[in-house]
Amino acid sequence: MTLTTEEIDERKRKRMLSNRESARRSRMKKQQHLDDMMSQISQFKEVNDGILNQVNLISTKCSTLDAENSAMRSRVMELTERLKFLNTTLKQVEEKSGMAMDIPEIPDTILKPWPFTCSVQPLLRSAYMFQC
Repeated sequence: MTLTTEEIDERKRKRMLSNRESARRSRMKKQQHLDDMMSQISQFKEVNDGILNQVNLISTKCSTLDAENSAMRSRVMELTERLKFLNTTLKQVEEKSGMAMDIPEIPDTILKPWPFTCSVQPLLRSAYMFQC
């Protein structure tokens, strides 16, 4: 069975149309995938910005609390020194007068406070942070 030129041309034309349609569908699918990816990138950037804002807010609060903590430690040390002085004075009065006085001991927790500090390390955002 021999095909005529017209039949061959018709097959070529159908194949070309089929290939064009397939290529068009492929381009549309690729574009849809690209649009979806761009949408996800936008959503991730919004989430990332929100997280960075929270981190910055928490870092600021931590810095504020660290400053307050330092001020309170200084105040504790000042009051501890005053208490030591007053206890020394009371002991001297007790020795001189012979009267027994109830002089409380200074608790170790006041003399040796916890060495807990909040170390704030800033997070820097880079344009290249999430590049593929």
